[in-house]
Amino acid sequence: MSLGYAEKLSYIEDVGNVGMAEFFESPNILQEKVEQLASMIRKSKHMVVFTGAGISTSCGIPDFRGPKGIWTLQREGKALPKAALPFNRAMPSITHMALVELERASLLKFVISQNVDGLHIRSGLPREKLAELHGDSFLEICPSCGAEYVRDFEVETIGLKETSRRCSDAACGARLRDTVLDWEDALPQKEMDAAEKHCRMADLVLCLGTSLQITPACNLPLKCLRGGGKIVIVNLQKTPKDKKASLVIRGLVDKVIAGVMESLILHINPFVRIDLFQIFLSQAASSDKRYMNWNLKVESVHGHRAPLPFVKSVEVTFVDRQDLKAAVLDKQPFVLKRRFVRMVEPFEVVLKINFIDNCRCRYAQIKIPVNFKISRKCPEYDKEAIFQNLREAAMQDSLCGQYEVIERKAKLSPKNDTTVYAIVTNIATYDKVEDVKIKSERLMMMSSTSSETDNKPLRFLLKRKSRLTGNIPETTNKQLKLVQPKSKL
Repeated sequence: MSLGYAEKLSYIEDVGNVGMAEFFESPNILQEKVEQLASMIRKSKHMVVFTGAGISTSCGIPDFRGPKGIWTLQREGKALPKAALPFNRAMPSITHMALVELERASLLKFVISQNVDGLHIRSGLPREKLAELHGDSFLEICPSCGAEYVRDFEVETIGLKETSRRCSDAACGARLRDTVLDWEDALPQKEMDAAEKHCRMADLVLCLGTSLQITPACNLPLKCLRGGGKIVIVNLQKTPKDKKASLVIRGLVDKVIAGVMESLILHINPFVRIDLFQIFLSQAASSDKRYMNWNLKVESVHGHRAPLPFVKSVEVTFVDRQDLKAAVLDKQPFVLKRRFVRMVEPFEVVLKINFIDNCRCRYAQIKIPVNFKISRKCPEYDKEAIFQNLREAAMQDSLCGQYEVIERKAKLSPKNDTTVYAIVTNIATYDKVEDVKIKSERLMMMSSTSSETDNKPLRFLLKRKSRLTGNIPETTNKQLKLVQPKSKL
């Protein structure tokens, strides 16, 4: 889990058994058990998966009770492990993405997670198929209307406390709360009810990467036994529930699940990370009416005070305007102010958005026409269609930097324009059984030698692909129906 999360937890003396020995099956035995598990999954009518920290260690996130886990090292008086990358840039593991494919294939009915890393939601697993028992470090909830907000930054508090943001529903406006439990907090009833319901219905509960020590969550898998269900445990360490299991596999979770997917002849699709940001433009006459004040902001879609964690700096240049000085914005909030003579003709701004090192691409270059004289009527955008086209374009050429507009709002008085962009900032492929961390590091090395052509906008890729296949629309030039997502971004 996040080291920040561990530091925020209240102090507790007894955190359970830590630093237990790890065991590895021999290759032959492991293969036999993988085939046995695949057969059980194939025959299952209602499979539930119960996940722990072990499915995220390959993402660069330390676990708690492993030989180098947070609690283990803390008890030994040693320095805490260092995360391989920022918590908010972690990408789903092979296991996360395999679960998505199993759900799509109707082999997986529900996932119960004890993790707070948000990777199940980020992987694309439907929210209604997931119970997050201990909360999500990237999720805020409105206690009044129940609306959920998925963030691209780690929420600053834990313990179900109020955060600095409010519900965006105009009819509500209640103060939001974090969703991550502290030691003394009870499990959320809604999540617990769904988890219990599916465990009772399950004919197979597959426990992945969990020591099954934390109560009452660890007792959930046992609820399938009363109805004749079976438990399978995949974990390197022994657990208190091993004797109740029909099958115990001592192997790396990613390797086991990759083998299962191969046996089931199911392909694990790449993970394409899409981030959001917005560009705000405003124009207003000075108090003496002699000048025009012009502002530009590059900011988070989650509010003016929210961080934009994947952007390092913004370089601003003006096309065909020698009188306007270029600027480098290297501190958040990224704001540029300029003053013009009273009459301002249309002009073009070029923004070079430089991303942090953990992004696959180094930057994206966006050209923005500025013309407050034209009609302010804004089109509607089909967000889901645009996201899907972005993923397909990124996977086709294995490139990042593709971007598209997904929302635009404008006002005539005062004159301002807010445009929300979606951009591909990372790709992880799962064609071989290897750590996502290793894959990510190699991709970042590749990105350091990438040419400027790596950062082509989506519209160019869509045009090329549509010439080849004729089946992908150009979303930039077509007015589409807006699809409202279930979770608010």
